[in-house]
Amino acid sequence: MAIKHTSEIRLKVGLDENKIPENIHWTAEDGGVSNEETKAVMLSVWDSKSQESLRIDLWTKEMPVDEMKIFFHQTLSAMADTFQRATNDEKMSATMRDFCDYFAEKLELKRG
Repeated sequence: MAIKHTSEIRLKVGLDENKIPENIHWTAEDGGVSNEETKAVMLSVWDSKSQESLRIDLWTKEMPVDEMKIFFHQTLSAMADTFQRATNDEKMSATMRDFCDYFAEKLELKRG
């Protein structure tokens, strides 16, 4: 099958003298995002040769801990949804969502 279109996602990380992220900008033109600022990024890729996931986890000095907790909760919840779409394993997806509810409860993230 021939590739008909390519899409690019770019990350630009500004580092201080100790190579700690000061700012992060991302661009995904096909998604309508151009040089948008963010405070945190988690990127995972699958290396099929070594059968392992590789990842980049970055956050700026300005990322507040309370926002990081929310970011983790939302990322874990999204992973449960993605897991269900990718595997159609409803039982494990529900278990993952139960953990996300527990995570939010312990960190007092859910209101009401």
